[in-house]
Amino acid sequence: MVDNYGAWLGRQLQRQGLTQAELAVRVGVTRAAVSTWVSGRVSPRPETLKLVEEVLGVAPGASVSMDETIGRDRLTWYHRPAHADGGREYGNAAAFAFEADLGVLAREATQNSLDEILDPERPVRVRHVLHEISGERLDQFRRVLRWDELRRHYEVAAQAGHKASRALARGLREMEERESLVLLRIDDYNARGLTGDDYEDGRFAAVVRRQLDSVKAAVSAGGSFGLGKATLWSASSLGMVLINSTLSEPIGGHRERRLVGRIDLPWRRIDDQAHAGPAWFGEPDPARGGATRSWWADKATVEALYLERDNEEPGTSFLIVGAHQGNDEDADLESLHGRLLQGLGRNFWASMISADGTGPLLEASVVALRNGVEVVGETRVVPDDYEPARSRALRSFLDGTTVDRLTARDEVVERRIPLDVPALRNPRTPEEQNSVRHEAVLLLTPTDADDGRPNQLVCMRGNRMVVMVQTINPPLGGNPYQALLLAGTATGETSPAALAAEQYLRTAEPPEHDTWKRTEDLVATYVRGAVRSITDFRSAMREGVLALVTARTESGTDEKGAPSVLRELLRIDAPKGPPRNSRSFPQVDDVDGRLDDNGAWNLRVEVSLPQQTDPWTLAPVLRFATRSGPKPVVKWARLVAERNCEVTAEGSLLFRAGARTAVFRGESDPRDHPVPSQHARVEVDVQRAKESM
Repeated sequence: MVDNYGAWLGRQLQRQGLTQAELAVRVGVTRAAVSTWVSGRVSPRPETLKLVEEVLGVAPGASVSMDETIGRDRLTWYHRPAHADGGREYGNAAAFAFEADLGVLAREATQNSLDEILDPERPVRVRHVLHEISGERLDQFRRVLRWDELRRHYEVAAQAGHKASRALARGLREMEERESLVLLRIDDYNARGLTGDDYEDGRFAAVVRRQLDSVKAAVSAGGSFGLGKATLWSASSLGMVLINSTLSEPIGGHRERRLVGRIDLPWRRIDDQAHAGPAWFGEPDPARGGATRSWWADKATVEALYLERDNEEPGTSFLIVGAHQGNDEDADLESLHGRLLQGLGRNFWASMISADGTGPLLEASVVALRNGVEVVGETRVVPDDYEPARSRALRSFLDGTTVDRLTARDEVVERRIPLDVPALRNPRTPEEQNSVRHEAVLLLTPTDADDGRPNQLVCMRGNRMVVMVQTINPPLGGNPYQALLLAGTATGETSPAALAAEQYLRTAEPPEHDTWKRTEDLVATYVRGAVRSITDFRSAMREGVLALVTARTESGTDEKGAPSVLRELLRIDAPKGPPRNSRSFPQVDDVDGRLDDNGAWNLRVEVSLPQQTDPWTLAPVLRFATRSGPKPVVKWARLVAERNCEVTAEGSLLFRAGARTAVFRGESDPRDHPVPSQHARVEVDVQRAKESM
């Protein structure tokens, strides 16, 4: 009791901003007596304990139970003061890296949950709870949040006229007009929770205090930029997220109900005080100039904020206040429920599949309520509902029942695809000084004729979240298929080569984690040839799929049961040798781009070329993508040939005869941009030079 009381008293003094001498004066004892209490050498008498509790403002008996929960009257919002140098942020830039879409939110948040798995022998359980509240429930929720303190900040921020302000104005208007608010709580279980100090390095500070801090040491982690958490705030029409975490590592003997809130607002001025942007909801911290820190909440406060968790298992609950579906103003609970299910199913179906006798990596569900009454019952995500053919393929691989050659429609064929991982520029071990070869696993299986998205290759690594999707059409007469590529530790291997591949592919992913390509991180981390290796890997995938599809087309019977000997009688042979003029046309295979300081788009474009003995003369066309209507063409400021092509005097591109791929670079002309470049996405196409003219 004595040792525990001393630690408890020390934390209370720190929270209250009281010194030992000040407590001694208020209680009526000597400074030395308080020192013996804090050090744990002596415990106060019962009557003195009561006096200490009164001075500290804690509940009666808290010094015996070691209760550190605080009353709601102590909670407040701390708004970060504006920068002294006059700098301003009109919104969180990280939030604009992603669409305000619940499908994107489900992808990014679930990826973070998988990266924080606590016990790898059990699945991470992710639960999405949509809750629309109105009437007294809404009033009580806003009272606990101290909405009256926040209202003016929102009203001023919403009047500024920039993008973030317009979004806030819409959120406020919808809440007032509808007299309701949609909350989305994302719970994960069997995860580590937001451990660590409020301010120093750790999971809590990385999520709540910082930007671009991922704090993920595992090589197989899905995220690496620290951007994904921004989707939580961008999915809120009010830029507000409340958090309740159960910790895997206790702090001061406490694990449950660690609460904090954060809002992301643009720069604003309230009376004579300018505020930088973010604000935090919690307990005042005198040691930090009145900033707020997380607090250990009581059950009643957790319930009032709709942050209650199912059980005591470690993990975190994120409550998105004013959840919305991008530009769909009329989205109701049912459609939001469906969008979340689709985002989970499309991106994590493979994480929910396991071999016989083992558990999956992930379990996920969605439920929707209105004022506590279920509108859509809890729905568990079933992989086969979203990817029936590929689910069959993955189960076959995990169970060891794949084949070398397809002879039946329910079989799965397997092939290995080599990936040469180059050496690191700054190796830490002798092994990292050399390149290694990893063998990724390619799986292919026939699909039904009514498959709405046939002939696609889905690629993944690590925790088996979908990274890249490519459409690869089979040769004429080929049967529809679905294919799956497992790389790195997604193959089930943890060998040095698999771990090296995992790290390599992770650096080849942009912040959206939707492809493997040339990135600045890839070039900076690996020796020369790293870009070529990723290009060769992508080409090998494509060739592997086509080889398996061709083998399927030429074997046994076709999709309708016709014997191959009959097909041979009906086959029309193509001319031997490379065609002089092909009816197929070059296509843009990959575009990598960035904006420079002048607002120009700098693009690197890879083009696939059909086999042809004559050279191709093509004009690259740059368009600004719009949501509807025509896509305006933008002029090039300059073009640079990089591989298998040259720039002509007329500004077209002459591609080398016989080449199958080519690369060129281009820079847009900002003077010809129809809208500011940072507000647009671009598309690149290639056309015959005479057509573009």
